[in-house]
Amino acid sequence: MTPLADAVVAQLGRARTDLAELVALPSVHGSEPEACARACDLVRRLLVELPVPGLGPDAVEVVETSDGSRAVFAHRPAAPGRPTVLLYSHYDVQPAGDPDEWTTPPWELTEREGRWYGRGAADCKGNLVAHLTALRALASLGGSPSPDPLDGLGIRIVVEGSEETGGGGLDDLVATRPDLVAADAILIADSGNVSVGVPTLTTSLRGIANVVVVVDTLEAGVHSGQFGGAAPDALGALVSILASLRDPDTGATTVDGLGFSGRWAGQPYPDDAFRADAGILEGVEPSTAAPLADLVWSRPAVTVLGIDCPPVEGAIAAVQPHARALVNLRVPPGTDPLEAQELLAAHIERRRPWNARVSVEKETVGYPFSSVPADGSDPVHDLLSECLAQAYGTAEVAEVGSGGSIPLCTALREAHPRAGIALFGVEDPAAAIHSPDESVDPGEIERIALAEAAFLQRFR
Repeated sequence: MTPLADAVVAQLGRARTDLAELVALPSVHGSEPEACARACDLVRRLLVELPVPGLGPDAVEVVETSDGSRAVFAHRPAAPGRPTVLLYSHYDVQPAGDPDEWTTPPWELTEREGRWYGRGAADCKGNLVAHLTALRALASLGGSPSPDPLDGLGIRIVVEGSEETGGGGLDDLVATRPDLVAADAILIADSGNVSVGVPTLTTSLRGIANVVVVVDTLEAGVHSGQFGGAAPDALGALVSILASLRDPDTGATTVDGLGFSGRWAGQPYPDDAFRADAGILEGVEPSTAAPLADLVWSRPAVTVLGIDCPPVEGAIAAVQPHARALVNLRVPPGTDPLEAQELLAAHIERRRPWNARVSVEKETVGYPFSSVPADGSDPVHDLLSECLAQAYGTAEVAEVGSGGSIPLCTALREAHPRAGIALFGVEDPAAAIHSPDESVDPGEIERIALAEAAFLQRFR
């Protein structure tokens, strides 16, 4: 690994330059169209400039997707008898939120105490830079006896622009143009490690099945002194319904008919690490319904994401006639999200206090995903695990699940069921993705790039 490791280190200056240029663009899909267009153009330029034989202007294509975003595709065909590897990332980011909550400007890459800060520094522009760094390092090793350091390996690179809003555009494109993502191995860099310096593969993703609950009880709000106690309170009815979704003692999800017995067979989630990662306040306890790894990776979970009701500031003394909530349901691999959504809707409709008018609006579902085949054998997983261990200088690689969803994984599996799919990346709990002061440890970019470069050298 030494020559390859040296080649990666030699690219880290360029990696920081690329990341700074990417972070400077507030590429929030749906709200910053100009920045998204500039980010797409920048990604295209970076791929065109890669010094990899077979990549260049004619090998890079920008395709508009059904949700109005643009995805960048690069393709270097494989030599006869050689496989193809697809490298995935995305250039869109979450909004920065209130700039005052950031220690340094969100759209300026800033180094502080050994980490690089900025929106997208980890999710997912840092992962894109890891791809670029791996390929540049490999290209620098080219020469006699072969000018192609990849020895005929086929390369596809996909960088989409709407993952943070669901990624439906790329999912649709994969379904209609599976040729754009045809590969034998698919490396999805949109995840990370359980902690800095601990190489990790994410092998499981929960699916999603959201609903909006609407409660109506009165023609209009009425005085709480004159009518309160008898008039049906829509907000009170909604609170009662929402409370029925979780056990008040253990925190278990209690949707009628929805299984809650899944077990996680991989790496456990230590209590102290979970408390630190989640930022649980002193004295507050997490759910005790099962081991933490089971709860966040292998069992369904209900979360109330938002409620429409009067704010405390400026509230008047009135019984509420209308209330609404967005309920998020995550489901583990092995659970059909459409069936789970039906169970959730039926559970809610059965618990209408005072015969209140309750309606349930079903949102689009996302399917759960497991990267490990039923028989447990996957050469892509095994080789990448070996490369990660060597890059990090460890004997073992952690295998964890994720409560999050990446619907693209299911779309790729359906398009190319024989391809091995692996999820990994430069993120770690301290990265604070989607939050103020998002950051990346540059050492993670270095090690992930080294592991990926080694994989590309060895994959047969």
